[in-house]
Amino acid sequence: MKTIEGLFKKHNINYGWVMVLVVFVLSGLAFGSMASISVFLKPVSLEFGWSRGETSFAYTVASFASAAFGVFWGQVADKYGTRWFGAIGAICMSLTLASLSSLDSIIQFYILYFLFGAFGCALLFSPLYANVGFWFRENPGLALGIAASGGAIGQAFIPHLSGVLIESGGWQDAYIKLAIIYIIIALPVSLLIKESPWRINARTEEISETTDFPLSEKEVVAWISFAVIFCCVCMSVPIMHLVPLLTDAGFPLEFATSVLMVLMIFGAVGRIFGGILGDKIGALPGYILMSLGQTVFVVWFPHLSSTAGIYLLAAVFGFTYSGVMSSILVCTRMMVSAKYGARAMSLTSFFGWIGMGLGGFLGGYFFDLYGDYSWAFSFAGIMGVINLIVLSQFWLRIRRARQEGVNLGT
Repeated sequence: MKTIEGLFKKHNINYGWVMVLVVFVLSGLAFGSMASISVFLKPVSLEFGWSRGETSFAYTVASFASAAFGVFWGQVADKYGTRWFGAIGAICMSLTLASLSSLDSIIQFYILYFLFGAFGCALLFSPLYANVGFWFRENPGLALGIAASGGAIGQAFIPHLSGVLIESGGWQDAYIKLAIIYIIIALPVSLLIKESPWRINARTEEISETTDFPLSEKEVVAWISFAVIFCCVCMSVPIMHLVPLLTDAGFPLEFATSVLMVLMIFGAVGRIFGGILGDKIGALPGYILMSLGQTVFVVWFPHLSSTAGIYLLAAVFGFTYSGVMSSILVCTRMMVSAKYGARAMSLTSFFGWIGMGLGGFLGGYFFDLYGDYSWAFSFAGIMGVINLIVLSQFWLRIRRARQEGVNLGT
């Protein structure tokens, strides 16, 4: 680490770009495993005779654990920093994946994914994104977009890799091999983590920071948190159920995972674009624009049968939904102070994970209820519309607050 840091200092380059790479890799592994639950869903449910709703509830458990523990880790990060978050997360992810290979009950399935969320995703998401965002005073959206694109890349390749491993050696063998891959990659990368000097100063109160945003930090977090519940329900239905939807329609597993891979590859581009969009037109307008895209496209998945159409829809949905993810991060980064950054991102992520967990479960529930996925994806679209309504009200609230400030001469 000293060698890398010294090299960056020698060339007067922001070490924050190392942090971008670190978070790119770690979030890719964490989000990749969450997305790969959809690939394990059918073989595991068939092995034990569980319903789709019961099996997909593991995704809900992992999401809720990420939500609850994310708030705790955000508090820790703002007080002590994130130096060892990556190493702890890497070890816990690998141990959990290895333990899933010896699965023998649904309670154990839920407990292990709870641990994966609480000590894997929760550590590697919001606290580390907050660290990245405050390494950059200029154009933080670009840095956050690139870092967040790692999650989409992981969601593209880890499920596809999981599918290949399952077909070659079964789902137990796939979990073992993933655990080995994760510890080999994640642990060395995690040792490069370094806290942003801006956040160190804010934490030690060596500087006093105020923001010129017209709303209080608590109100900002409340608005974003309310909106992300609905936008994350919208996006989580295809993330969790696209592979089962396609295999149910008669497509082979390899094709289904390749569609998810295309969705996430375009998602990586969308996350970078969403970050840049936040720098250029403003974080909230970028969030609204990308949310509109995911809402329009999500409802069409059960109604397409041509391979070209499915790939095209996956590409445009992936681009817009992932732009939403980075837009949320940029909104939080631009509207709160460095001292409050990790807590703010963890709180908004708490409600995002709640939405992801609800969407993953309800997608399976609607399938069990109606025997197909049409209602599940229609429900996702309705949630997207509600998200747009909330964001529009948030935008109007900001406008009113700014106008009131002008009228008062502040």
